[in-house]
Amino acid sequence: MWALLGGAILLFQISVWARWISGPNFERVPAGPSDPPTLMKAVLITWTVVIILGLPAGVYFFIVRPWRRERRITLDGMLLVSCGLLFFQDPLLNYFNTWSTYNTWMWNQGSWVLDVPGWRSFGEPGRMMAEPLLMNAPGYSYGVLLCTILGCWVMRRAKARWPGISNAGLIGVLIVWTFFFDLVIEGLFLMPMGLFTYPGAIRSLSINAGTYYQWPVYEGLMWGGVQAGLCALRYFTDDRGRTFVERGLDQVRGGFLRQQGTRFLAVFAACSVFFFVFYNLPAQWFAMHTDPWPADIQKRSYFMMGICGDGTGRLCPDPSLPISGNDVATITPDGRVVLPPGRELPKIIPFDKGR
Repeated sequence: MWALLGGAILLFQISVWARWISGPNFERVPAGPSDPPTLMKAVLITWTVVIILGLPAGVYFFIVRPWRRERRITLDGMLLVSCGLLFFQDPLLNYFNTWSTYNTWMWNQGSWVLDVPGWRSFGEPGRMMAEPLLMNAPGYSYGVLLCTILGCWVMRRAKARWPGISNAGLIGVLIVWTFFFDLVIEGLFLMPMGLFTYPGAIRSLSINAGTYYQWPVYEGLMWGGVQAGLCALRYFTDDRGRTFVERGLDQVRGGFLRQQGTRFLAVFAACSVFFFVFYNLPAQWFAMHTDPWPADIQKRSYFMMGICGDGTGRLCPDPSLPISGNDVATITPDGRVVLPPGRELPKIIPFDKGR
């Protein structure tokens, strides 16, 4: 069952990526007239190079070396590929309304969001949610896996410190750890260096509110939940080192390749469910309850992705405005209502007062 779910998710992702790459949305989103500070550019370039160079090492240590030693793909090898594929879900937090942006000074080709069925947030070729491919694609693979391995180490330390702790208690320790770990990694490192922003974050629930690196505390709970799920999946295994989604693997017929393929799809499904349930579902609620975008973000064109602000004729998401999209009316900076092409305002039908 888990493998069937994983196969369906993988086919969906491949079809969306194929439409994106072959269609008009595969276009760079420019940075605009603002130039990032020299230090920001230097840090982004350095970090991107480090991430790219780390990918071959991750593939070797988690897939090639175990295969040469044991002639099998270990759970960590499965997680390396599964976490890399989670990259697909990264921009989906803006499904209904844009509340997070990436730095478009970095190399990008837009993203696949407009090819996702039912996508609601505004976007068009050259002006949309943009993914920094060179950093995020490898970063999601071995980067998330390394964070997962670190979380499992924390769980082992907690078990050694409190031998009588229950599994629920271990998960509680893990959730606290992942929250503060996300605060450090995102709030104190990735965001100040200028990788991405949360302009629509609720300021009363954010650290460094009003700056381009404001970090909403619920981000730590959402991504911390994803990371905690991945850690728990890797930590709680049976005496054969199998996770809960690998139960019944011995009943799979068809040889080694089919068995390993089934195993991978099951692990991938679990990782995808963690991301979707713990992050992207609650993210939609927060996206629909955003605060006004800070001026510190709106004055930096490289954070705006061309979707609103200066020079676009579109106001940025705000609690006083309708949710923006490609097929809904918008309000211009001078207060005019602009309808999509071919649309007209609905009319009020008077009540039938006859007997």
